[in-house]
Amino acid sequence: MQKPRGRHFFANPGPTNIPDSVLRAMDRPSIDFNDPDFVAIYEAAFAGLKRVLRTEQHLFMYNASGHGAWEASLTNLLSPGDTILVVESGYFSDEWAAMARSHALEVRLVAADWRRGADIADVRRHLAADTGHAIKAVCAVHNETLTGMKLPLPAIRAAIDDTGHPALFLADTISSLGSLDFRMDEWGIDCVVGGSQKGLMLPTGMSFTGVSGKALAAHATARLPRFYFDWTMMTQRSTKSFIGTVPVHMFYGLRESVRLIEEEGLDNVHARHTRLAEAARRAVRVWAGNDGPSLYCLSPERFSDSVTTVLMPEGFSGDALRKTIRERFNVSLGGGLGRLSGLIFRIGHLGDLNEPMLLGALAAIEMGLRIQGVPHGRGGVEAAMAFLAEG
Repeated sequence: MQKPRGRHFFANPGPTNIPDSVLRAMDRPSIDFNDPDFVAIYEAAFAGLKRVLRTEQHLFMYNASGHGAWEASLTNLLSPGDTILVVESGYFSDEWAAMARSHALEVRLVAADWRRGADIADVRRHLAADTGHAIKAVCAVHNETLTGMKLPLPAIRAAIDDTGHPALFLADTISSLGSLDFRMDEWGIDCVVGGSQKGLMLPTGMSFTGVSGKALAAHATARLPRFYFDWTMMTQRSTKSFIGTVPVHMFYGLRESVRLIEEEGLDNVHARHTRLAEAARRAVRVWAGNDGPSLYCLSPERFSDSVTTVLMPEGFSGDALRKTIRERFNVSLGGGLGRLSGLIFRIGHLGDLNEPMLLGALAAIEMGLRIQGVPHGRGGVEAAMAFLAEG
């Protein structure tokens, strides 16, 4: 097959597009991570990431994907046999729960319809019923990358506070940080899990946890086995992170990505994501005509502003559609995972993205629907354009 010409349109929900200036920042020879010149870069990037997290508390970083930060959050805070409460939101909340079970933790699940999300009243009921305070941590995925749904973290924090429960509050921000509004300190998050490859616009391979003072106190008595992710060992390192070699090039990139975010302004970054996300949803609402593809998330107040998940009509494959769009138009979309494999496709609209980039992806999707013979309403791209032209 002839290789497609032109720029590859990458509309995945992670990893995401890497800005040219970030690539250029990382394009440099190796340097000793103890070199004073690098230490200045490290400290600037470290401080910048804390500003994006909106925290003045502790930060630990890892050579790992977000799964590594998940594991760090569990092993540093909990002991064998401890109980955690996981707020179900989709595939990734279930994966976090599965990881906890593999570490001999008991998992209680706030069960939810993946298309609507958990009822916060159910979170409150679980906590109120736990009069013996067996639950040591409440875990929630801020933005569920598979289902295209966000959870209201302040409401979960309120449920913990209203019941007077002492549980730690752990939040996964892997597909929300730098895209959706997030405030670690203001929202009372005890441990934040994040990764480099989405809103931070970096390559995959570095993750981190923001940690409150309360969480550090819990760490002092936690007994799950750990070594590579051990916060106590990390605090004894000059870098206050990384058991092993520091990924120096990632820090040059991180410093530049933070500069780009702060140049635009965090509030403006969030507003841009909200605007592009609504344009994508307007296109999908039009395609839903004629029994066509529809929005997977059915709770408008929980629509994600970093990824839109689209449910295919019965009898049609999201993977087949994605294959056609990739091969014909050089556009990459996200697919389904687990129980949603083949049933959906996902439009990533986070990170380094503007209106023409989104419209190009939407146009490729609408052409793909025609080529594949998928029933749909015509004019989705026009609806997105009309919305974006309004302001």
